[in-house]
Amino acid sequence: MKWIVLAAIPLIAVPLGFAQNKSNTFTGEIMDKQCAQMHSHDNMMKAMGAKDAKECTLACVKNGDSFALLDSQTQKVYPIEDEKKAREYAGQRVQITGSYDQDTDTLHVKSITPAH
Repeated sequence: MKWIVLAAIPLIAVPLGFAQNKSNTFTGEIMDKQCAQMHSHDNMMKAMGAKDAKECTLACVKNGDSFALLDSQTQKVYPIEDEKKAREYAGQRVQITGSYDQDTDTLHVKSITPAH
């Protein structure tokens, strides 16, 4: 009986591991985390003297904030782990292919493309 239980453990663990690594598509605007949590650049654009969303996002990140994706449909903010990929699309509406880790509240990016 012990052999059957031990043999079944890898069969249960393997599907769970695959589910965590599954890629999904996330659509929204790449913003700095603070503006994303406020769902707007309006307040920070005035404070930073930024003329558009891209300038606001880059100024806030330069001042210590991090990049995030705001899904405007769900109002969910996804902190982005890959600053290098996100920087290119600052202030733009995009589609991100990647995975979201709920434990660390981090969106792991595989690719970013402009959304239509």
